[in-house]
Amino acid sequence: MSELKGVIPALVTPFDENLNVDFRGIDRNLEFLEKHVDAVVPAGTTGEAATLSYEEHIEVVKYVAEVSKVPVIGGAGSNSTKEALYLGKEVEKAGVDAAMFVTPYYNKPNAEGIYRHYKALSDELSIPIIVYNVPSRTGINLTPDVVRRLAEIENVVAIKEASGNLKQISEIIRTVPEDFTLLSGDDFLTYPILCLGGKGIISVAANVAPHLIKEMYMKFQNGDIEGARRLHHRLTPLFDILFIDTNPIPVKKAMNLMGLAAGSPRMPLVELSEEKTEKVRAVLQSLDLL
Repeated sequence: MSELKGVIPALVTPFDENLNVDFRGIDRNLEFLEKHVDAVVPAGTTGEAATLSYEEHIEVVKYVAEVSKVPVIGGAGSNSTKEALYLGKEVEKAGVDAAMFVTPYYNKPNAEGIYRHYKALSDELSIPIIVYNVPSRTGINLTPDVVRRLAEIENVVAIKEASGNLKQISEIIRTVPEDFTLLSGDDFLTYPILCLGGKGIISVAANVAPHLIKEMYMKFQNGDIEGARRLHHRLTPLFDILFIDTNPIPVKKAMNLMGLAAGSPRMPLVELSEEKTEKVRAVLQSLDLL
């Protein structure tokens, strides 16, 4: 794929009333998104990969790769290197433009284990690999020295950084090769990360406001730093409300309110409470999204 940059929604996986994957819903959501975004990521955290079977996971990625008009980055992570490699090979066969692998979660490998995990993936895959650092979910953090080692692996081309640590993010951008890309993994931090030299966002909020996120990004790219800053502040209530509960519970509710395809989350995630739903509704109305 061309350079990784811009606004990249982390797609929800819509479910029907029986909690089966709603493929027609995927079509509707892509139609809503495609004119505003630069790529999409199916079957990541926001796509509830944790409760998709391997068969469903692969079917979702394959379907999106077949119908999407923009590049596709397939979610493919696991805390088992063998399983991550299996998913990586399957999404590669599905025709994605790149694959994103979350750091191995729960078993907490050390720095050498993390490096060998991604090196093993690189040795077996020919598509670009994006590393995903989200310590709040995984229990481990990719420090700048580990990221520098990973950046030396030939087809490890980018990191989705969701540590929330701007000093760490700044250090990564400062010290990795120029052809290694850092993407924000936190909507609220997109603007400051762009200021530090990040290239874009893998976004939850872009599922509901792709045009506004893209407008902020383009203002920044075109040198209207003040305009981008104002949009950041305008969008901050949306960034906050979409994490009023565990992702993707709030964004699914927001999409349902907007008439997009989302459905309910799968257990053990549950529907957003009525009280929180009204708060989501109010923010959507304030941004003219309803």
